[in-house]
Amino acid sequence: MRKISFKLGLLFFVFVLGIETVLFASLYVTLVNARIHEEFEQLLARGNNHRDVLEKSYHLSTLEHVVMMESEAETDVVITDAKGNILYFSDRILPFAKKLIPHTDVRHIPHGGMVVQNNWKKQAYIATASPIRMDGKTKGYVYMFQRTASIQNMISKLKHHFLVVGIVSVFLTIMTIFFLSRVITIPLIRMKQATEKLSKGDFSVRLQVKGEDELAQLGKAIQTLATDLEYLKKERNEFLASISHELRTPLTYVKGYADIARRPNIAEEERANYLSIIYEEAEHMQKLVKDLFELAKMDQHSFHIEKQPTLLCLFLKKIYEKMAPAFQTKQMALIYRCEENVTVHIDRQRFEQVMMNLLDNALKYSHQGSTVSIDGRMEKKNVMIMISDEGIGIPEADLPHIFERFYRVDKSRSRTGGGTGLGLAIAKEIVEAHGGSIHAISQFGKGTSMIITLPRSE
Repeated sequence: MRKISFKLGLLFFVFVLGIETVLFASLYVTLVNARIHEEFEQLLARGNNHRDVLEKSYHLSTLEHVVMMESEAETDVVITDAKGNILYFSDRILPFAKKLIPHTDVRHIPHGGMVVQNNWKKQAYIATASPIRMDGKTKGYVYMFQRTASIQNMISKLKHHFLVVGIVSVFLTIMTIFFLSRVITIPLIRMKQATEKLSKGDFSVRLQVKGEDELAQLGKAIQTLATDLEYLKKERNEFLASISHELRTPLTYVKGYADIARRPNIAEEERANYLSIIYEEAEHMQKLVKDLFELAKMDQHSFHIEKQPTLLCLFLKKIYEKMAPAFQTKQMALIYRCEENVTVHIDRQRFEQVMMNLLDNALKYSHQGSTVSIDGRMEKKNVMIMISDEGIGIPEADLPHIFERFYRVDKSRSRTGGGTGLGLAIAKEIVEAHGGSIHAISQFGKGTSMIITLPRSE
């Protein structure tokens, strides 16, 4: 639990910290450059203002006034003649000005002025120069100076602010990532615990899933898996119990009657009767094993359907002709109707197995003198086959379960009650393997209709 939270949180932290570092560095550099550029612009603008005043009134009083103004400001001024000789200056700036001015190439200074000293990191001052021009000639230059200590102090404060904001941002990032990693990993941890329970055979897993994102979909998939496995476990247990029950009864009969038939003092007629019962029970077990084998092949997806184009009416007619004698023996009527001889793609042998099973049930659970009908017709884009009887019907409560394995409406499971309880389950599997569906409509005491729907072949 901690490993995934730590790894996910660390991964998020590294990515977010990297992004924040790049953004903060870019912002810091941009802001510092903008502030320094602003300081240069302000100093140059101040020098240009003094230059403009001197160009309008170049007198001694004006020169002194300019110097007096700068003596009260944070900046300093030096006024030179056209050859670079210092005429007026602020007292504190003279040593630095004497070093800078002789090395300044005034020939390339435009009328708008320019920065002549911009090394604010190593020098004590930054400086600008603005030429004084009168009657088309250069009268002199106004040099403006500003201590770099103020700029460095501003940069230091800016660094401090960025450092504080950076520490707060990292702290908030850690808290946010911790919260988000917990929010993301808690569902994953619950899913991990759920899958561990599933691996141990505990299918009573219940995940509270909210939302429609990928994690929610994964949680729903695990919950669905748990529900399906729980259902399969229940079905398997019921299936094994049903097989045990189905085999126990005929085996009991076989063993019991075999013991009696082995007695030397019973009549041959009675022995023959017992052997006949043993034979019937052996046939019952053989049919049960055969049906189980069919279901096993279906479950393992090794049940092959070989479809062939088949004329529906011709196929149903052959089924009718094969089953009609059995109905006549029981004094029941079997009716065959087919409206349109459409073509369907079916595995004839497998589908005959379905039809024979349904008709056998209709024969078994219908009264003497009643009628069973086979109907084939088109319904929209599908082919519908319906087998209807006038038999005992199926109770409404049992109707949804009749296609389940070993399910019987007759809960007594009497030996004379008929088949193995697998016939309808096999029929459903075969029909669905053809891309169709099967369902039942029944009214208890009045009869049942089994309806098969198949896609029509083009």
